Amino acid sequence: MASIAVCPGSFDPVTYGHLDIIKRGAKVFDHVYVCVLNNSSKNPLFNVDERIELLQEVTKDMPNVTVESFKGLLIEYANSKKASTILRGLRAVSDFEYEMQITSMNRVLDENVETLFMMTNNQYSFLSSSIVKEVAKYRGDISELVPKPVEHALKQKFNK
Repeated sequence: MASIAVCPGSFDPVTYGHLDIIKRGAKVFDHVYVCVLNNSSKNPLFNVDERIELLQEVTKDMPNVTVESFKGLLIEYANSKKASTILRGLRAVSDFEYEMQITSMNRVLDENVETLFMMTNNQYSFLSSSIVKEVAKYRGDISELVPKPVEHALKQKFNK
């Protein structure tokens, strides 16, 4: 049986930290579904379609990665893909408490879907989409934080 994982996130925008987790996940699992979620508690810069397009562009060389979006419960999406694992990246201990709550709720909803936490590469441990957007907004150098297509898209958003 193929090992399938779902890697969820808002990816607004995708950073090298996100890509680190996706690439490493693609080495561990036969297939990784990157699921762009529309987090109602956030005010996104990019709409869902734009985020999907950027993720597809930067993962195009990963044949076992599929980028999609989903509205509803993550567990429902995982079950629809026959995924046995939810792949989550952790940057620091501060991420863990929030992730533990989400994981515990997901276990209540379906105890057959496990969550795998993967520590991001140390060079990206400080990196968040919020930080990237803030630096880009003030025209700072983000070339070491995001892939070129994302850098270009951010510059277009903030030059309007």
